[in-house]
Amino acid sequence: MKAHLSRRYRFSASHRLHSEQMSDAENRATYGKCNNPHGHGHNYVLEVTVGGPVDKNGMVCNLSDLDACVHRQVVTKFDLENLNMREEFTDTVPTTENLCTVIFDLLNQDILKRKFTQAHLERVRLEETMMNAFEFSNYEIR
Repeated sequence: MKAHLSRRYRFSASHRLHSEQMSDAENRATYGKCNNPHGHGHNYVLEVTVGGPVDKNGMVCNLSDLDACVHRQVVTKFDLENLNMREEFTDTVPTTENLCTVIFDLLNQDILKRKFTQAHLERVRLEETMMNAFEFSNYEIR
């Protein structure tokens, strides 16, 4: 049997959507107001879902371990940061889709390395605004 645990976290960060491979006009056409030279910020809501068997303690994963992982790999790295200045986005536009995949990879590596749970990372969901949310999972796209 497999169960899932989802937990929510919050952090704030700014970014400017701009690609050096495109002209200023192409950037404005592609990213619209998100291409503002001064950038803009978001209060992100991150939902992390892990899945696996329920252990002898009746849990999929210890919440304290998961919280520590997310704090270490996401909150301390991205909260109150300009994403354009982060090494993760040196060659990548810091769209929320790209941020989602970066967060998934960081959390997945940490969970696998520390082996604090039998559960594995199923997905991350990142709310950028009340109207926009993005997900990344390890499910195969068909």
